Amino acid sequence: MREVESLNLAHGRLAGLAWGDADAPVWLALHGWLDNAESFSRLAPLLVERLGIRIVAIDFPGHGRSQPRAEGGDYPIWEYTLDVLDALDALGLDDAPLLAHSMGAAVSCLVAAAMPERVARLVLIDGLGTLTTEVDDTAKQLRMGLLQRRRSRSMVPRYPDEATAIAARVAGGVTPIDTDTAAPLVRRNLDVEDDGHVRLRSDGRLLRPSLVRFTTEQMLSLLNTIEAPVLLIEGEQGILAERAYAQRARDAIARLTRVMLPGGHHLHLEAHAVDAVADAIVADSDETTRRHES
Repeated sequence: MREVESLNLAHGRLAGLAWGDADAPVWLALHGWLDNAESFSRLAPLLVERLGIRIVAIDFPGHGRSQPRAEGGDYPIWEYTLDVLDALDALGLDDAPLLAHSMGAAVSCLVAAAMPERVARLVLIDGLGTLTTEVDDTAKQLRMGLLQRRRSRSMVPRYPDEATAIAARVAGGVTPIDTDTAAPLVRRNLDVEDDGHVRLRSDGRLLRPSLVRFTTEQMLSLLNTIEAPVLLIEGEQGILAERAYAQRARDAIARLTRVMLPGGHHLHLEAHAVDAVADAIVADSDETTRRHES
């Protein structure tokens, strides 16, 4: 097996990392909000070795080493679907399995619903569908987004060193994360300045509220359209669990296998949980192979 490779796709617009032999079947991996391709740095080598595949993980625009959206652009969830299609095209793939976490899982669901011919299967880690806004809150959501866009863009955070940047991610993360888990994500997202300080590469526009979101009914309709088999791996301390929307989202998918494992939202990157995540994916792959052969 080759060591991890750095890639540039879509005319250099998308950066990425790849694990596995160049001629092996490719899975495309998609990270969560404010993360990057290093999200899969612990899981990918395990899957490459056990399944004989190649995993290509991209940085979404505005994340990691990828380019930000053009000036005046924005980051609505559906725009990322075009990045996924661009990555598949750049890799010469008619279709591929999508291995996705959190926001990446949301994007994967949209691609699978709208472009089923491009998605062989979905392996989703602690994410299913997108954030939604109820119909009666449409004006409120639009107002939040407009007000935020009328303000000056915030300066990208700057820190004296890498350790301080990692500590800030641990202290200020939207979901709980420990230092060991946060470290690879933060390192890929840093630029070192001339004076030795480090600055985050994340585009500040990622923090803006969306102008518009799908409604719950729209999202459930999209999930109901997904034809591909779906493996959903959830952390027991993750973001889905038995929340009402999560239960409705799971029920909307025709071919869903759900696995609950000890761990948090980033269980695929948590040192104590990643082996169990790999075991679940390998077991599901073996079962899928048996069904096809029978």
